[in-house]
Amino acid sequence: MAARGDSTPSPRPAQVTRVDVASDRGVFMISVAAELANMHPQTLRMYEARGLIEPKRSPKGTRLYSQEDVDKLRRIQEMTAELGLNLAGVERVLRLEKEIAAMNARIQEMELEALQAQVRLAQELEEVRRSFRAELAVPYRGGLELVRARDARSPFKRVPKA
Repeated sequence: MAARGDSTPSPRPAQVTRVDVASDRGVFMISVAAELANMHPQTLRMYEARGLIEPKRSPKGTRLYSQEDVDKLRRIQEMTAELGLNLAGVERVLRLEKEIAAMNARIQEMELEALQAQVRLAQELEEVRRSFRAELAVPYRGGLELVRARDARSPFKRVPKA
């Protein structure tokens, strides 16, 4: 706090503004992305040349990395440093993971289709059951009496099979 008579203003507390950005939006230039991933910028260029990472581009052609890109770079570094994979192995792992994700999405889609088909079949079966529950008029001793079809006996004698 400034003393009375002192012309210097008292320092204001720092104001923090938080901005939420989509994790797939390119916002980091190569130097920042390299620092966040603890890599050299040339390594990022090499990974891009091999197709391991695809940064967005600004209208002027500057590489812009997203948070997802930085996470992927860290993952690549983990696979090479800790798991001992070479870049061909990393490429294979990433390709297989992409295929697995696509297959899982297809499985979920097929499960949903099967469930919808099951519901449709259950509805159709219920409609058929209702139509068979219709009551029939059958002659019975003293006149007509309503009897359910399932309770009626056949007027034909059964012939035993030989």
